Amino acid sequence: MPNVRTSTHLSDNYDEVSNFCHSQMTPVFITKNGHNDLAVMSMKAYEEGFARYELYSFIDEGLEAVKNGDSSNLDEFMDEFWKEVKENA
Repeated sequence: MPNVRTSTHLSDNYDEVSNFCHSQMTPVFITKNGHNDLAVMSMKAYEEGFARYELYSFIDEGLEAVKNGDSSNLDEFMDEFWKEVKENA
């Protein structure tokens, strides 16, 4: 179940919200004037989620290349993959 708080609660209880985000690795949804406004999460949760997004994008790109018959051999792919991983570490 989502953790929803008001913008006033965030302002008044920043440490509580921060601790929750870090300990639960899940976002807190912030409302403003009764409407959804923000999703607040720890940097670690954000970075892990973004890394998954990038990985899925690479996989989709590779599947599309295979589908179009435009693929390189596995060794070349793995060399490029690990190069990319090291550059972004």
